[in-house]
Amino acid sequence: MSSYLVLPSPAKLNLFLHINGRREDGYHLLQSIFQFIDRCDELKFQLRSDSEIEVGPDIPGVAKTDNLIYRAARLLQQHSHCQLGADIELHKILPMGGGLGGGSSNAATALLGLNHLWQLNLSIETLAELGLQLGADVPVFVRGFAAWAEGVGEILKPMMDLEETWFVVVVPQCHVNTGEIFSHKELTRNTPIWKMSAALRGEGRNDCEAVVTKLYKEVDNSLNLLKKFGSARMTGTGACCYLECNSKAQAQSVRAQLPADIEAFIAKGVNHSPLHQALQKALNSQVKN
Repeated sequence: MSSYLVLPSPAKLNLFLHINGRREDGYHLLQSIFQFIDRCDELKFQLRSDSEIEVGPDIPGVAKTDNLIYRAARLLQQHSHCQLGADIELHKILPMGGGLGGGSSNAATALLGLNHLWQLNLSIETLAELGLQLGADVPVFVRGFAAWAEGVGEILKPMMDLEETWFVVVVPQCHVNTGEIFSHKELTRNTPIWKMSAALRGEGRNDCEAVVTKLYKEVDNSLNLLKKFGSARMTGTGACCYLECNSKAQAQSVRAQLPADIEAFIAKGVNHSPLHQALQKALNSQVKN
């Protein structure tokens, strides 16, 4: 068993996001389609024989005990009574506050990676339940498949037949505060429940978009820029905006036409998480050895 593990921590897009209500505990009821993209942070895990958890480098403005990677590791230790620890290094390329699920994905990668490194053999179901304690988006990254989501985002139905198309993603230079958006008095919270067939026809929208574009001019500008090329949309609570393309060539063409000072990237939609693919390779390698 290796004492060292390197895993990707992928981003996601919300192909639509409807808010259908609000629970007494403040969580919002929603409907969405999650699809992963092949744009990933990277986490490196080194086994420790003591129970210490070290995460680096430090994220400015985020205390160690608030870091979702650290919280995921401690939660897993407490649940499993594991006496081992880990040094975890994060190579961050996904923007914070971008609506790509970076923090939730990092937490899920920590849960899955340490479950493997510490040889805990906990089920995906158990890890997803633990992940929900860290955030509503964590279970989709733990489960690792493109999904139709309901509830607070934890009721997931696999959608492995989604077209794995290409996207141009624009990264506005702002950090959208998710709590601010979900608590805003003007946020739409009464969108009727939809059937999956309607969403698959592309008729959905992002209910957070009106509030975010009002509060964050950078997001509004980015959306308007992308809308010159087609039907652009914001992901999650923002700030990132994306345009679905028919091919990699089309995505490259759109990217080339964006102003040089705009931060943007091209990514491919994937229905099977790169994290799970990498873990399977690690398991296969372990069996061969």
